[in-house]
Amino acid sequence: MSLTNITILAIESSCDDTAVSIIKNGKILSNKVAGQKVHEIYGGVVPELASRAHQANIVPVLDVALKTANVQLSELNAIAFTQNPGLIGSLMVGCSFAKSLAQSLNIPLIAVNHMQAHVLAHFIDEPKPIFPFLCLTVSGGHTQIAVFSNYFESKIIGKTIDDAAGEAFDKAAKMLNLPYPGGPLIDEYAKNAHVEFQFAKPNIPNLDYSFSGLKTSFLYFLKKEMIKNENFIIENRDNLCASIQNSIVKHLMKKLILASKQTGIKNIALAGGVSANSSLRNEIEIEGKKLGWKTFIPAFEYCTDNAAMIAMTAHFKFLNNEFVDLSVAPSSR
Repeated sequence: MSLTNITILAIESSCDDTAVSIIKNGKILSNKVAGQKVHEIYGGVVPELASRAHQANIVPVLDVALKTANVQLSELNAIAFTQNPGLIGSLMVGCSFAKSLAQSLNIPLIAVNHMQAHVLAHFIDEPKPIFPFLCLTVSGGHTQIAVFSNYFESKIIGKTIDDAAGEAFDKAAKMLNLPYPGGPLIDEYAKNAHVEFQFAKPNIPNLDYSFSGLKTSFLYFLKKEMIKNENFIIENRDNLCASIQNSIVKHLMKKLILASKQTGIKNIALAGGVSANSSLRNEIEIEGKKLGWKTFIPAFEYCTDNAAMIAMTAHFKFLNNEFVDLSVAPSSR
């Protein structure tokens, strides 16, 4: 098997996006994603509906990805897929499809951790992070700070003890009667704000995070104000969005700054779906200039769930001979 002409097809199906990417010699040739609008009316992802949609979407997305990359199945050297974490039904679709494809083509199979892939998405484009670096990974299901000493060695030094940052955004959006997914809408409406409301500040020791108290404080604040004015949310939508967003971002940055001071590491990366938030991206740049950080922020297309990050991780795993056999199974954690 040649190590000078490596072409890998990668599948991402951890939640409600069906994605396929083709990578050749470390360069992304295509990165296609099919979303699922079926969940909007429920205000959140319905696992059973997600897995059914993956089954319907995976072949068409695969076809488009191959055509965009101008690659034939016969040219592939390996098949990669997201093994964990995620919704088990969704993961099973991607895993089963990947195993079948790898077996039919008689090529190796590569299992990828979704969270690790979010971090390694930084190596798709320039500038690439310099080891060692701190990475703040923020998504709907995870919030953590980790030290990366190389592509595959990392140590988590801080994590959320309850809600993730993305979950806090979505729950706050629901309280404001915003449609799902609400996080991007909060970011958009916050740009028009002119007043900031204050909520209880999380006070968690060490480098860990907590967002449940902030979420509760926000809820009680809304209830109190709604008693006085039933139109309070409607009349203050933009200000409320900015206020809850600022509270979440300040909490994220406080612990990241502390982590940098404690470790002495000034190479700082941002990853995960919430890394698309404009306020968080701005704050990490602003604080970085003050503190002498070298910051690394991924392109928007590599922030949310995508297969390019799975492909990039698979490329490094291929070089490291990290393959799995057909007995491999997905896991939700």
